[in-house]
Amino acid sequence: MAEPQEKIKTVAMAEELSSRYLSYAMSTIVSRSLPDVRDGLKPVHRRLLFAMRQLHLDPKSGFKKCARVVGDVIGKYHPHGDSAVYQAMARLAQDFSVRYPLVDGQGNFGNIDGDGPAAMRYTEARLTEFAMALMEGLNDDAVDFRDTYDGEESEPVVMPAAVPNLLCNGSSGIAVGMATNIPPHNLSEVCDALLLLIEKPDVEIEPLVRKLRGPDFPTGGVIVDKFSTILDAYKQGRGNFRIRAKWEKEDLGMGQYQIVVTEIPYQVIKSKLIEKIAQLLMEKKIPLLADVRDESTHDVRIVLEPKNRNVDANMLMELLFKQTELESKFALNMNVLDSDGVPRVMSIKEVLGEYLHHRLHVLERRSNYRLQKINARLEILSGYLIAYLNLDEIIRIIREEDEPKAVMMKEFALTDNQAEAILNMKLRSLRKLEESEIHKEFDDLSAEKGELEALLADENLRWQKVAEEIKYIREKFGKKTALGRRRTEFAEVADDIEISIEAMVEKEPITIILSQKGWIRCTKGHNDLNEEFKFKDDDALLMAIHAQTTDKIVLLDTSGKFFNISASEIPSGRGFGQPLRLMIDLGNSDNIVDMFVFDAKAKYLIASNIGRGFVVDENHIVAQTRNGRKIMNVAEGEKLAFCKKITGDMVAVIGDNRKLLIFKVEEVPTMARGRGVTLQKYKDGGLADIQIFNESEGFTYTRAGGTKTETELLTWLGHRAQVGKLAPFGFPKSNKFLKE
Repeated sequence: MAEPQEKIKTVAMAEELSSRYLSYAMSTIVSRSLPDVRDGLKPVHRRLLFAMRQLHLDPKSGFKKCARVVGDVIGKYHPHGDSAVYQAMARLAQDFSVRYPLVDGQGNFGNIDGDGPAAMRYTEARLTEFAMALMEGLNDDAVDFRDTYDGEESEPVVMPAAVPNLLCNGSSGIAVGMATNIPPHNLSEVCDALLLLIEKPDVEIEPLVRKLRGPDFPTGGVIVDKFSTILDAYKQGRGNFRIRAKWEKEDLGMGQYQIVVTEIPYQVIKSKLIEKIAQLLMEKKIPLLADVRDESTHDVRIVLEPKNRNVDANMLMELLFKQTELESKFALNMNVLDSDGVPRVMSIKEVLGEYLHHRLHVLERRSNYRLQKINARLEILSGYLIAYLNLDEIIRIIREEDEPKAVMMKEFALTDNQAEAILNMKLRSLRKLEESEIHKEFDDLSAEKGELEALLADENLRWQKVAEEIKYIREKFGKKTALGRRRTEFAEVADDIEISIEAMVEKEPITIILSQKGWIRCTKGHNDLNEEFKFKDDDALLMAIHAQTTDKIVLLDTSGKFFNISASEIPSGRGFGQPLRLMIDLGNSDNIVDMFVFDAKAKYLIASNIGRGFVVDENHIVAQTRNGRKIMNVAEGEKLAFCKKITGDMVAVIGDNRKLLIFKVEEVPTMARGRGVTLQKYKDGGLADIQIFNESEGFTYTRAGGTKTETELLTWLGHRAQVGKLAPFGFPKSNKFLKE
């Protein structure tokens, strides 16, 4: 047996991949991810609604199992996974996801806490009135149909869309190389904008946006953007909307109150939002908040308890808006398929215009279809009237002739349809009453035919008819109905409200205690820093300072890093506190050198153990993250050892060699970061201590019997980087100016 001839085609890999990926990309864009501007539906949603209509699941009928619907969809129209189809169907029934639900669900279809719907075998569904309006006219040749994937059924290419679904319900999707994200809007306001565009086709975008106002989310909330921001977004088809939760202050009496959040931003999962607030509360990042509770039933009710009655509610909410999803952003991207199936980003006027031209096209097709039906009926009625005028002869022909149809057609000039209709008449139709009813029907249809012909001949009349249909939809689903009332409100707030720690925390005196093992805690009040603080068995005091709860605490380590923590975040109580490493990212081999209260106007002299240093101001010691801020670069074997607040005009430095040098502070440069300059020269050893003082007051040191202030400075006075002279008689053997 001869081997079949091999047909091998050589192609370039890059070209083949490019061609195939382009086909896949276009399939994803057109057939999956982007909605059609005319009906606002993606193919899966369109097929779902059509399948439910074919199952006669209209609003007045009973419910059917969702599994039945999904089975029909994937079997006849949409050959994809049942889970994906069911999830799409469930979303159309969620009143917190869709502004105007298209599916009326019975059973568990998920909730705002992020829980998914029950299995499709447990839930039931039918269409809503809104969905029926979306498909109104499918039987009247309003749109084109195409074969399904297997050629056994047909499906609509687009819905007639008596309601502007794209803007009313919005859409979101990610395709290949592009995405779409359109917020829902209020139907009444969309209709107002459509009517304005019909009245004034050349209208600018601003009047349209004033009619449209902005998004209307199913979960309500408050849009806090300026009108100019909203207008720019609709002009370009891209932009951002800031949405905040709606809240109110609930008076509890005796000066006490609580804040109740009644609406949260669109697409925010309530359970995760509360978890985030609770986490921030535990981490003490919301000092003004005492507790958070979820008291929601079907309606959202999140209760926030302030720390005390003196907390400003607006300040507390501003803090929460900054740190949680109580404020979120909706990124507008009006990328849709136009009437030719081409994806592009449209302005709001283009979207409204495309919808109106679709409705005009639907009106023309339905009118032509109705006109054809009327002409066909008038033809039959004309035959009936001829039959009544010649009733006896018609009866004779039927009784006596072998070919009555042909004879009637010849004798009375009847058409084939008329003759067939006469032959199919029932005897009861020969009553006199039937003849009068036929006359009335003939006259009514003739009048309707005249109206339709006039409508199709005059574009202005057609636009008036489209406007009437829009007004009817506005009345049916408008603001007078529970479904149609606006849910999202508008407000303007400052772009960036500064929240100070002082405003967030009640100011109280505290004592901050840091142990040698790196445990930190605070106690209420300014305790004696020399008292015996309690520590673990193998631990002891490293340093303690006085502060206020509103203060920012600065710590620096031996590696040259500065860290910042809020005094209000330091744990208090009778325990041993918590490890400092949980609050800042302190290196394993690094130790804390100093701890002090941040002073917004202060400058500090920092120095390493080998006698190099520089001045740093308050702008450079503030660290934004727990990683700290690197200020001093230290070489191997070198470490940051001193940080002294500059409170005078002179610097006294003493080395391990007991040589003392005094020079002016101005000789030390101010730097943002670096290794610094030499403060004192050493042959052996390094820097032992530093003191900042005023020349007129002298420097102070500990000696037997107390402290001594030395005002005669000439012996040690010099310039930076000199060796210096031996310390005065009686200077401490520890080479420290003052006893620690």
